[in-house]
Amino acid sequence: MTTVKNGSLLFLLFFIIISANHTFATAMETIKLSIDKAPDHPRLFFHENERAALEQKLLRDSLLTPVYDSLLNSAEKILDTNPVRYQLTGRRLLGQSRTCLNRVTRLAFAYRMTGKKRYLKRAQQEMLAAAAFKDWNPLHFLDVAEMTAALAVGYDWLYHDLNPDSRARIRQAVIDKGLVPGLGDRWWVKTSNNWNQVCHGGLVLGALAILEHAPELSSRIIERAVENVPIAMREYAPDGAYPEGPGYWEYGTSFNVLLIDALRTALGTDFNLSDAEGFEKTGYYYHASTGPTGLYFNYSDCGLKGDAAAPLFWFAQELNDHSLLYQEIDKLSKLSDQDRMLPFLLIWSPRLNNIPIPKHLHWMANGNTPVTVHRSDWSEEGVYVGVKGGSPGANHAHMDIGSFVIDALGERWASDLGSQNYHSLESLGIDLWNKSQDSERWQIFRLNSKSHNTLTVNDKLQQVNGFAEIAAFSSEPPMPHTILDLSSVYNDQLTRVRRGIGLWNNRIVVIQDEMTALEDSTRVRWSMLTRATVTTKGSEAQLEQNGRSVRLKIIQPAEAEFIVYPSDPPPADYDARNPDTRILGFESEINSRTPSRFLVLMMLRREPVPDIQPLSAW
Repeated sequence: MTTVKNGSLLFLLFFIIISANHTFATAMETIKLSIDKAPDHPRLFFHENERAALEQKLLRDSLLTPVYDSLLNSAEKILDTNPVRYQLTGRRLLGQSRTCLNRVTRLAFAYRMTGKKRYLKRAQQEMLAAAAFKDWNPLHFLDVAEMTAALAVGYDWLYHDLNPDSRARIRQAVIDKGLVPGLGDRWWVKTSNNWNQVCHGGLVLGALAILEHAPELSSRIIERAVENVPIAMREYAPDGAYPEGPGYWEYGTSFNVLLIDALRTALGTDFNLSDAEGFEKTGYYYHASTGPTGLYFNYSDCGLKGDAAAPLFWFAQELNDHSLLYQEIDKLSKLSDQDRMLPFLLIWSPRLNNIPIPKHLHWMANGNTPVTVHRSDWSEEGVYVGVKGGSPGANHAHMDIGSFVIDALGERWASDLGSQNYHSLESLGIDLWNKSQDSERWQIFRLNSKSHNTLTVNDKLQQVNGFAEIAAFSSEPPMPHTILDLSSVYNDQLTRVRRGIGLWNNRIVVIQDEMTALEDSTRVRWSMLTRATVTTKGSEAQLEQNGRSVRLKIIQPAEAEFIVYPSDPPPADYDARNPDTRILGFESEINSRTPSRFLVLMMLRREPVPDIQPLSAW
């Protein structure tokens, strides 16, 4: 995937020659040599000789023109706001850093595209306000990374039009409050989660923006990122799935793509970072993780939906597969003024005419959090089922192993509550980030297994050290399906647990669990959280919302009857409220002598019940 953007023929030949040797030592030497060859400002993301072509793309594309107009309108609104101020929320300055990034990039982009001085003046004011902060809160380094990115982009894009004093003050703030505090043995340097991508990404933007004024410091920052960002990028292997869910995918991958694109545009190469295993496929993960309702398969600490994802537009251009944007087009008319990646979406987007319908309906990804998706079709009314494996011990994970979501008829029927605001728990002294088995983290209703669409055994929690892998996957009719082996997640409760999720003839969702108890009189609860109104009658339940309805039926155990359990109010005062939700489920006692089977069907209408075989025959 490595490409070179703009530059003289000699500059291009220089990097073609040295890229023949992929060793780390060669990459480091390339960084040192390329600093002297970096283009003039603006050097990040799009050069001045690309501006006219970008303007034509934005003005001639019927889908991008309203987005561009929206950005200009939001830049006008920013003119009447006060600049950011040093204000912590708990231990975070992150809200101010993100506001600054959002404002500076929009204003600077608007100025570059229109030449209107009011945008330049207000962007300079915003950057000077942030530059005057006593620090950018290095105790929570995401705050530093995003603030550094904000001032780096503004400094680079507006370089020749900033007054000399302002330019010097902004540059010094990037050095003193961004790059220098990032040196040393920071824990995030070699971590595998989104902090690695965001922190290295933000600092590299800063280093590239000021590199001619602090070449040694900039070189150190860039070298360290090129060496260590691959640690986080290994999480995409082998199939592109992001362990922290689609919401954090958008965050971590946005900064990863910013890093790659900044290196390409400033230095002419990304040092093969984009060739990391699974990275080329990860756009398909995000694409698959959004249902026909426009809602995420929001497992782990993930919100229910997001804005149009800027990195997905980058992947669509990079891979020349515009079908990746099939579900993003609708989001373009619903953009938030707080989407700080919008200027980059406009830069990276291909032309959006004639976006094709995606070809795949069924998708699987192994990795640290295995995920699969099955669809009946790509219509808004289609049936969509996402199911996940993995471990509660993964970063940002919940005890949701084996959980699923279901969309059908334009509604979400099987839901996930998602995350709870971190500050709401941290401010009470709750040990939120301890993932040991007995941690307070697992007392939080939204995070433990009792709120998720999975199994609960004898009212116990899932095993933090367990891991559920994909035992089988098929995209073949009449029932594309996934089988997960959940055994180690319940290894002190059940001897063998397998969950199968199938889509029979594109319209009946099949959820089948097979298990054997360790002890007689083991009580297992089957659960499905929903926002629908529920009416139960024995082994059947009718779910209704927005004039649509579906039916659930328990086939096995034969004696089981549906129960509606409360999810709001939740069990403890520190738990967030979950209005208009409830848990549909049932309980059954199983024994240690014979395997037991739970079989539940979700049907869009009354029709004959299919003959569903044991999982071994799927």
